[in-house]
Amino acid sequence: MDEVSLNTDPVGDDDADGFEIEGDCGMSECIGQNGVIQGENPLPPAVGMEFESYEDVYYFYNCYAKEQGFGVRVSNTWYRKSKERYRGKLSCSSAGFKKKSEANRPRPETRTGCPAMVKFRLMENKRWRIIEVELEHNHLISPASGKFYKSHKHIGLGTKRALQLDAPEEVQKVRLFRTVIVDVEGNGTAEVSNGEFQNSDNQSNQLRLKEGDAQAIHNYFSRLQLIDPNFFYVVDLNEKGCLRNLFWTDARSRVAYGYFGDVVAIDTTCLTDKYEVPLVSFVGVNHHGQSVLLGCGLLAGETIESYTWLFRAWLTCMLGHPPQAIITDQCRNLQAAVVDVFPRASHCLCLSRIMQNVPEKLGGLYEYEAIRVALNSAVYYSLRPEEFEAAWEDMVHHHGIRDHLWLQMLYEDRKRWVPVYLKEIFLAGMFPTQPNEVVGSFFDGYLDRHTSLKEFLDKYDQALQANHQLEALADIDSRNAGFMLNSRCYFELQLAKLYTNDILRKFEREVEGMYSCFSTRQINIEGHIITYMVREQIEVEGNRETRDFEVFYNATEMEVLCICGLFNFRGYLCRHALSVLHQNGMEEIPPQYILSRWRKDIKRSYVLNHSSGGIDINNPVHRYDHLYKCIMQVVEEGRKSQDHFKDTVQALDEILSKLHVS
Repeated sequence: MDEVSLNTDPVGDDDADGFEIEGDCGMSECIGQNGVIQGENPLPPAVGMEFESYEDVYYFYNCYAKEQGFGVRVSNTWYRKSKERYRGKLSCSSAGFKKKSEANRPRPETRTGCPAMVKFRLMENKRWRIIEVELEHNHLISPASGKFYKSHKHIGLGTKRALQLDAPEEVQKVRLFRTVIVDVEGNGTAEVSNGEFQNSDNQSNQLRLKEGDAQAIHNYFSRLQLIDPNFFYVVDLNEKGCLRNLFWTDARSRVAYGYFGDVVAIDTTCLTDKYEVPLVSFVGVNHHGQSVLLGCGLLAGETIESYTWLFRAWLTCMLGHPPQAIITDQCRNLQAAVVDVFPRASHCLCLSRIMQNVPEKLGGLYEYEAIRVALNSAVYYSLRPEEFEAAWEDMVHHHGIRDHLWLQMLYEDRKRWVPVYLKEIFLAGMFPTQPNEVVGSFFDGYLDRHTSLKEFLDKYDQALQANHQLEALADIDSRNAGFMLNSRCYFELQLAKLYTNDILRKFEREVEGMYSCFSTRQINIEGHIITYMVREQIEVEGNRETRDFEVFYNATEMEVLCICGLFNFRGYLCRHALSVLHQNGMEEIPPQYILSRWRKDIKRSYVLNHSSGGIDINNPVHRYDHLYKCIMQVVEEGRKSQDHFKDTVQALDEILSKLHVS
């Protein structure tokens, strides 16, 4: 064992909590003449962030600490016998307690045993990765006090470089998000160094851009940064400094993820189907069941490295909080990247995409139509895993297709795409469980196989605005328009007061379906759990069949669980569970089955109040963002000439004078 630990936790004078790193400072542009850090960090530390050096981690955490209002100490550094550092721990300066002093007048205790810290270690690719984070302090912190901490007086080596595109000199250079560097293990440097977007024949190592595409990206991102102070993007450059991968998202998407980030679909259709725009989009569903965009990327190729880089960039942007479930296409490289970056998330394969491929993959087989019917029946109507496996075995044996490679691959992955295996995973209506259900792309109608990148960027805002307008209209409809109930069922009356109209319409079908459940009988009692059998007539491939659905009911805990799994698939109770509740005299749905993500009475801060000039004036974040947008437009106009500059300064002085008076 050639690894040893050196504890560098200061135990005496508070002056010991400053940690100086000798050597030339690579962050000189961030330091004022007095040596105080002037840089800033948009994001807090998160597990998975990677850096080029030990000092970069210290610099990053120290900048974050200055913004939050606390100091930083090096608690531990672990060394190998070769004296190479391989692990470190940075803590709040209030961590631990000072050693008791026997002096006549000991200095008062200033530490609180604060738990806030980050741990990081050297990876095989020689990059430093954050492996553990604690953000909570046990004492008050204030940004105004940051200048009093010794750690903020010194700075170590760091990395911050401007991204320069192939734009004319008169175009203002846009500074990239400058602290968090995300990369793939063994993928070389992820530093954002000076380089240009160029074209190349290397399809997996460089983004294919046509003439004018780089300028279009630059213009679009420059404009977004002016109107959205929280716009975020990251680039990945290859060893020649050329653009390989790109990720971006706006403030609204980042806030929306906080509300609707439980289930995320990663749409790679444009990349796998060789569109002109190699787009990858992160999509969720909002409280109306509408698609909501959570981020976009452009990738050079379908490699594990590119997917991993993109997922890490997106996860970093979302503060390191992964979704509970992820839905993707069936692609080995994609699956490997998801396992690497989101190891705890439930990974599902898009069922509708798989079933859309059936004609192409199986269309040439003898008795194709009979095979299609058998496959549909096995996938959509099996209630238990053993039923599906028996139906699959019967299909491949009867039609002699056991050796079909695509079917073999589907069967190996069955626990990721066949509904009967996914009932324990909450999927918020994003996973179709009925034949002919199709999940469309967020950019349907704005992007096709031959749309150019410049054209797509021109239409990008249109797609977002259309989506935002649909949500705003649905909000108004749910808030103001009375929902016409088709029945006087207690369950429907209850949810009509809580849920948005779009979700209520879907739930209404389950209420109506209660009347097709013509038999609900008790078949077993085990402790507090009663098992019911609910019989229903359903349509299978045009034929009416009678099916029995097991429902488990616990009156003590007010829990109900149906074998069909609709609650996790859709986010509301099924007709079979409702029938059992009704039979047991329940007049309301138990509270654990009322989900906040569907409620209309929750005010979500990213939704602007258009009746107040486009912003919610009661929200300080909206006020700040709107004022920032306005003032940046003033700055752009004011810098164009000396006269404009003088007029701008005069006008700003007048505004400040007026504000000071009021």
